[in-house]
Amino acid sequence: MRTAGRFLKGHWQLLCLTLAIAALWQTPALLPLRILTVFLHELSHAAATLLTGGEVVSLSINPYEGGMVVSRGGSRFLGLSAGYTGSLLIGSALFIIALRTDWDRKVLALFGAITLAVAVFYVRETFALGFTLAAAALMLAASRYLSLNINDMVLRLIGVSSMIYAPLDIWDDTIARSDLQSDARMLAEEFGGAAMLWGGIWLAISLGVIWLTLRHGLGRTSNIPLRSPIRILR
Repeated sequence: MRTAGRFLKGHWQLLCLTLAIAALWQTPALLPLRILTVFLHELSHAAATLLTGGEVVSLSINPYEGGMVVSRGGSRFLGLSAGYTGSLLIGSALFIIALRTDWDRKVLALFGAITLAVAVFYVRETFALGFTLAAAALMLAASRYLSLNINDMVLRLIGVSSMIYAPLDIWDDTIARSDLQSDARMLAEEFGGAAMLWGGIWLAISLGVIWLTLRHGLGRTSNIPLRSPIRILR
Protein backbone atom coordinates (compact mmCIF):
# COMPACT_ATOMS: atom_id res chain seq x y z
CA MET A 1 0.00 0.00 0.00
CA ARG A 2 2.83 2.40 0.84
CA THR A 3 4.46 1.68 -2.53
CA ALA A 4 1.19 2.36 -4.36
CA GLY A 5 0.70 5.53 -2.35
CA ARG A 6 4.19 6.78 -3.18
CA PHE A 7 3.62 5.98 -6.86
CA LEU A 8 0.31 7.89 -6.92
CA LYS A 9 1.87 10.84 -5.11
CA GLY A 10 4.87 10.93 -7.43
CA HIS A 11 2.98 10.48 -10.72
CA TRP A 12 -0.58 11.72 -10.18
CA GLN A 13 -0.33 14.32 -12.95
CA LEU A 14 0.80 11.76 -15.50
CA LEU A 15 -1.93 9.33 -14.43
CA CYS A 16 -4.57 12.06 -14.81
CA LEU A 17 -3.19 12.99 -18.25
CA THR A 18 -3.23 9.36 -19.39
CA LEU A 19 -6.77 8.76 -18.11
CA ALA A 20 -8.00 11.97 -19.78
CA ILE A 21 -6.44 11.01 -23.13
CA ALA A 22 -7.87 7.48 -22.91
CA ALA A 23 -11.35 8.74 -21.99
CA LEU A 24 -11.44 11.37 -24.75
CA TRP A 25 -9.48 9.44 -27.40
CA GLN A 26 -12.44 8.75 -29.70
CA THR A 27 -14.01 12.20 -29.28
CA PRO A 28 -13.69 15.16 -31.68
CA ALA A 29 -11.73 17.03 -28.99
CA LEU A 30 -8.66 14.89 -29.62
CA LEU A 31 -9.02 14.56 -33.40
CA PRO A 32 -6.05 16.92 -34.07
CA LEU A 33 -3.92 14.85 -31.70
CA ARG A 34 -4.96 11.60 -33.39
CA ILE A 35 -4.11 13.06 -36.79
CA LEU A 36 -0.73 14.13 -35.40
CA THR A 37 -0.05 10.53 -34.36
CA VAL A 38 -0.92 9.46 -37.92
CA PHE A 39 1.58 12.05 -39.14
CA LEU A 40 4.23 10.45 -36.90
CA HIS A 41 3.35 7.08 -38.43
CA GLU A 42 3.81 8.38 -41.98
CA LEU A 43 6.90 10.36 -40.99
CA SER A 44 8.44 7.10 -39.75
CA HIS A 45 7.75 5.43 -43.10
CA ALA A 46 9.39 8.38 -44.86
CA ALA A 47 12.41 8.43 -42.54
CA ALA A 48 13.05 4.71 -43.00
CA THR A 49 12.89 5.15 -46.77
CA LEU A 50 15.35 8.04 -46.77
CA LEU A 51 17.73 6.34 -44.31
CA THR A 52 17.92 3.24 -46.52
CA GLY A 53 18.76 5.19 -49.66
CA GLY A 54 15.27 5.69 -51.09
CA GLU A 55 13.37 8.75 -52.23
CA VAL A 56 10.14 10.10 -50.78
CA VAL A 57 7.84 11.38 -53.51
CA SER A 58 5.00 12.58 -51.28
CA LEU A 59 3.50 12.26 -47.82
CA SER A 60 -0.19 12.67 -47.10
CA ILE A 61 -2.60 12.56 -44.16
CA ASN A 62 -6.35 13.09 -44.21
CA PRO A 63 -9.07 14.17 -41.74
CA TYR A 64 -10.30 10.56 -41.50
CA GLU A 65 -7.06 9.55 -39.73
CA GLY A 66 -5.53 7.90 -42.75
CA GLY A 67 -2.22 8.57 -44.43
CA MET A 68 0.12 7.44 -47.16
CA VAL A 69 3.74 7.79 -48.24
CA VAL A 70 4.66 7.39 -51.91
CA SER A 71 8.32 6.45 -52.31
CA ARG A 72 10.94 5.01 -54.65
CA GLY A 73 13.77 2.73 -53.65
CA GLY A 74 15.05 2.11 -50.15
CA SER A 75 14.35 -0.96 -48.04
CA ARG A 76 10.76 -2.02 -48.59
CA PHE A 77 10.86 -4.26 -45.51
CA LEU A 78 12.13 -1.54 -43.17
CA GLY A 79 9.91 1.06 -44.77
CA LEU A 80 6.76 -0.97 -44.15
CA SER A 81 7.87 -1.98 -40.65
CA ALA A 82 8.73 1.55 -39.56
CA GLY A 83 5.22 3.01 -39.36
CA TYR A 84 3.97 1.70 -36.02
CA THR A 85 7.33 1.01 -34.40
CA GLY A 86 8.88 4.27 -35.57
CA SER A 87 6.02 6.45 -34.41
CA LEU A 88 6.09 4.70 -31.03
CA LEU A 89 9.84 5.26 -30.68
CA ILE A 90 9.39 8.96 -31.51
CA GLY A 91 6.62 9.24 -28.93
CA SER A 92 8.65 7.38 -26.30
CA ALA A 93 11.67 9.61 -26.94
CA LEU A 94 9.56 12.76 -26.57
CA PHE A 95 8.05 11.36 -23.37
CA ILE A 96 11.45 10.58 -21.80
CA ILE A 97 12.88 13.95 -22.86
CA ALA A 98 9.93 15.69 -21.20
CA LEU A 99 10.34 13.71 -17.97
CA ARG A 100 14.11 13.54 -17.64
CA THR A 101 15.56 16.68 -19.26
CA ASP A 102 15.03 20.41 -19.61
CA TRP A 103 15.42 20.28 -23.40
CA ASP A 104 11.68 20.74 -23.93
CA ARG A 105 11.81 24.04 -25.83
CA LYS A 106 14.67 22.94 -28.08
CA VAL A 107 13.10 19.58 -28.86
CA LEU A 108 9.66 21.05 -29.59
CA ALA A 109 11.30 23.65 -31.84
CA LEU A 110 13.20 20.88 -33.66
CA PHE A 111 9.99 18.86 -34.05
CA GLY A 112 8.27 21.95 -35.46
CA ALA A 113 11.13 22.59 -37.88
CA ILE A 114 11.08 18.98 -39.11
CA THR A 115 7.31 19.15 -39.57
CA LEU A 116 7.70 22.40 -41.54
CA ALA A 117 10.38 20.85 -43.76
CA VAL A 118 8.19 17.81 -44.44
CA ALA A 119 5.30 20.10 -45.34
CA VAL A 120 7.42 22.13 -47.76
CA PHE A 121 9.21 19.27 -49.49
CA TYR A 122 6.79 16.34 -49.45
CA VAL A 123 3.19 17.37 -48.75
CA ARG A 124 1.01 18.21 -51.74
CA GLU A 125 -2.66 17.79 -50.74
CA THR A 126 -4.59 20.72 -49.29
CA PHE A 127 -5.69 19.26 -45.96
CA ALA A 128 -2.32 17.64 -45.24
CA LEU A 129 -0.46 20.82 -46.14
CA GLY A 130 -2.72 22.99 -43.98
CA PHE A 131 -2.48 20.62 -41.01
CA THR A 132 1.30 20.20 -41.11
CA LEU A 133 1.93 23.93 -41.59
CA ALA A 134 -0.42 24.76 -38.70
CA ALA A 135 1.14 22.10 -36.45
CA ALA A 136 4.64 23.34 -37.27
CA ALA A 137 3.68 26.96 -36.59
CA LEU A 138 2.07 26.08 -33.25
CA MET A 139 5.08 24.04 -32.11
CA LEU A 140 7.55 26.74 -33.11
CA ALA A 141 5.45 29.44 -31.42
CA ALA A 142 5.07 27.37 -28.24
CA SER A 143 8.81 26.75 -28.08
CA ARG A 144 9.49 30.47 -28.46
CA TYR A 145 6.81 32.13 -26.38
CA LEU A 146 5.39 29.66 -23.85
CA SER A 147 6.89 28.51 -20.56
CA LEU A 148 9.16 25.52 -20.11
CA ASN A 149 6.41 23.72 -18.17
CA ILE A 150 3.90 24.13 -21.02
CA ASN A 151 6.45 22.86 -23.54
CA ASP A 152 7.05 19.92 -21.21
CA MET A 153 3.32 19.18 -21.08
CA VAL A 154 3.02 19.34 -24.88
CA LEU A 155 5.79 16.75 -25.27
CA ARG A 156 4.15 14.53 -22.63
CA LEU A 157 0.81 14.83 -24.42
CA ILE A 158 2.29 13.77 -27.76
CA GLY A 159 4.36 11.02 -26.14
CA VAL A 160 1.51 9.49 -24.15
CA SER A 161 -0.80 9.70 -27.16
CA SER A 162 1.72 7.85 -29.32
CA MET A 163 2.12 5.15 -26.69
CA ILE A 164 -1.67 4.72 -26.54
CA TYR A 165 -2.15 4.88 -30.32
CA ALA A 166 0.51 2.40 -31.45
CA PRO A 167 -0.64 -0.86 -29.75
CA LEU A 168 -4.34 -0.06 -30.19
CA ASP A 169 -3.93 0.68 -33.89
CA ILE A 170 -1.69 -2.35 -34.43
CA TRP A 171 -4.34 -4.56 -32.80
CA ASP A 172 -7.21 -3.01 -34.74
CA ASP A 173 -5.52 -2.85 -38.16
CA THR A 174 -3.46 -6.04 -38.21
CA ILE A 175 -5.04 -8.53 -35.81
CA ALA A 176 -8.71 -7.72 -35.16
CA ARG A 177 -9.21 -6.81 -38.84
CA SER A 178 -6.35 -8.64 -40.52
CA ASP A 179 -8.11 -8.49 -43.90
CA LEU A 180 -7.49 -4.74 -44.17
CA GLN A 181 -4.89 -3.48 -46.65
CA SER A 182 -2.56 -2.46 -43.82
CA ASP A 183 1.22 -2.29 -43.51
CA ALA A 184 1.11 -5.83 -42.11
CA ARG A 185 -0.97 -7.09 -45.04
CA MET A 186 1.45 -5.57 -47.56
CA LEU A 187 4.42 -7.00 -45.65
CA ALA A 188 2.82 -10.44 -45.65
CA GLU A 189 2.08 -10.27 -49.38
CA GLU A 190 5.62 -9.20 -50.27
CA PHE A 191 7.73 -11.12 -47.73
CA GLY A 192 5.55 -14.03 -46.62
CA GLY A 193 3.88 -14.95 -43.37
CA ALA A 194 0.46 -13.75 -42.29
CA ALA A 195 -0.72 -10.22 -41.53
CA MET A 196 -1.64 -11.36 -38.02
CA LEU A 197 1.90 -12.69 -37.53
CA TRP A 198 3.51 -9.37 -38.41
CA GLY A 199 0.88 -7.55 -36.37
CA GLY A 200 1.62 -9.78 -33.39
CA ILE A 201 5.36 -9.11 -33.68
CA TRP A 202 4.78 -5.36 -33.84
CA LEU A 203 2.35 -5.53 -30.92
CA ALA A 204 4.91 -7.38 -28.78
CA ILE A 205 7.59 -4.86 -29.72
CA SER A 206 5.30 -1.92 -28.92
CA LEU A 207 4.36 -3.30 -25.50
CA GLY A 208 8.04 -3.96 -24.75
CA VAL A 209 9.01 -0.41 -25.76
CA ILE A 210 6.24 1.05 -23.59
CA TRP A 211 7.33 -1.05 -20.60
CA LEU A 212 10.97 0.00 -20.98
CA THR A 213 9.95 3.64 -21.43
CA LEU A 214 7.92 3.66 -18.23
CA ARG A 215 10.48 1.65 -16.28
CA HIS A 216 13.42 3.86 -17.14
CA GLY A 217 11.62 7.16 -17.73
CA LEU A 218 9.39 7.70 -14.72
CA GLY A 219 11.92 7.94 -11.88
CA ARG A 220 10.77 8.81 -8.36
CA THR A 221 8.42 11.56 -9.50
CA SER A 222 7.18 12.86 -12.84
CA ASN A 223 5.05 15.73 -11.54
CA ILE A 224 5.59 19.21 -12.92
CA PRO A 225 5.97 21.72 -10.05
CA LEU A 226 2.77 23.73 -9.75
CA ARG A 227 4.58 26.69 -8.23
CA SER A 228 7.97 28.18 -8.95
CA PRO A 229 10.52 27.78 -6.16
CA ILE A 230 10.87 30.72 -3.79
CA ARG A 231 14.00 32.74 -4.39
CA ILE A 232 15.55 35.23 -1.99
CA LEU A 233 17.16 38.24 -3.65
CA ARG A 234 19.83 40.24 -1.85
